[in-house]
Amino acid sequence: MGRNAVASDLNPVAFCLTRAKTNAPAIATVRHRLTALERHFAPPKESQCQELGAFFRLAYSRQTLGQLLYLRDHLKWRESRVDCFVAALILGSLHGQRSPSYFSNQMPRTISTKPRYSVKFWRLRGLRPPIRDVFEVLRRQLTYRYETPPPPGRAAVWQMDMRELPRLQAKFPRCSCVITSPPYFDVTRFEEDQWLRLWFLGGPPKPTYRQVSRDDRHSSLTAYWRMITDMWRTLGLVLAPRAEVVIRLGGRASVTEHLVNALTGSAAVSRRRVKLVSCEVSEIRKRQTGAFRPGSKGCLREVDCHFSLS
Repeated sequence: MGRNAVASDLNPVAFCLTRAKTNAPAIATVRHRLTALERHFAPPKESQCQELGAFFRLAYSRQTLGQLLYLRDHLKWRESRVDCFVAALILGSLHGQRSPSYFSNQMPRTISTKPRYSVKFWRLRGLRPPIRDVFEVLRRQLTYRYETPPPPGRAAVWQMDMRELPRLQAKFPRCSCVITSPPYFDVTRFEEDQWLRLWFLGGPPKPTYRQVSRDDRHSSLTAYWRMITDMWRTLGLVLAPRAEVVIRLGGRASVTEHLVNALTGSAAVSRRRVKLVSCEVSEIRKRQTGAFRPGSKGCLREVDCHFSLS
C-alpha cells in the first residue's frame, strides 16, 4: 500500500520472517549468495549429527541435515539482509507435508511437533525422511517468492516486546494505522510450537518454555487482560492524533461477544477516544494439527475488530 512500516516481535522466527518480507534484497543477490554458500559447503562431523538425537535423524536425511547444520552455522541472518532472506526461505521449508517443497519427514508446516511424539508417529507408520538437496529447494522457493516483485519500500523491524516501542519513538513518526494480533487466551505457545525453527535460528535442539516470551500463552484471564491493557497503553503513546487500529483475537470458546466487549473496554487506558467501527467473526474449520493431534480443540473462532482513535 506504499505505507512506511514499523514492526516488533520478541520471537526470533517472527522477527526473521517479517524483516525478510519487508526488506527483500534483489533476487540476483540472493542467488549469488546461495551459490557462494554451496561452493564452500563442507559436511559437518558425523558426531555433530549423532549428538542431535533420534528426532533429527528421523526428521531429515543425512545429506539434508548436514546442509541444514552448515547453513545454520554460516548464515549471519541478524547482520545481513540477504542472509536473513535465505534464513526465512529455510524456515518456510524446514518442515511440512511430504512434498518437494519441504525438507522434513511428515510434519505439519505450521507447527513443530514434539520430538518424542514425532519419532513415535514416524516409526509406527514406517516413515523415512526424504532426501532433499537444500540448495536446490531454496532456489525453487526463491523463484516462486519473486514471481511478483517485492514492495519497493523498507520497514523498520525490531526484535523486542512491542511495549518497549515508545522508547524508540524518535526513530519513527507516530503511526496512523496499526494491524496486530496479540497471543490468544490459553490457545498456543509460539515458543513451544516453533521450537524447530527457533533451533535453526540458533536456539537449543528441543522445545523450550518461557525463555523467549512469557506472554505466549496465558491461562489466567486476569494476567491475559493485563497484557492486552498494556498493548492499548503502548498504542496510545505511539499512535497519531487520528488513527485506525485492527486487532485479531481468537479463542476456544464459542462466545465472542465477551472478547469484543473486553477488548473495547480495555482500550480506555490508551487515554484516547476509541470507537469500535466494526467486527467480524470467522470460524476455523480445518487445522493441520487435526491430522497429528486427533481430538485437539485449539482455536475455534477468531474475531477481527476495527477501531478508530482520535
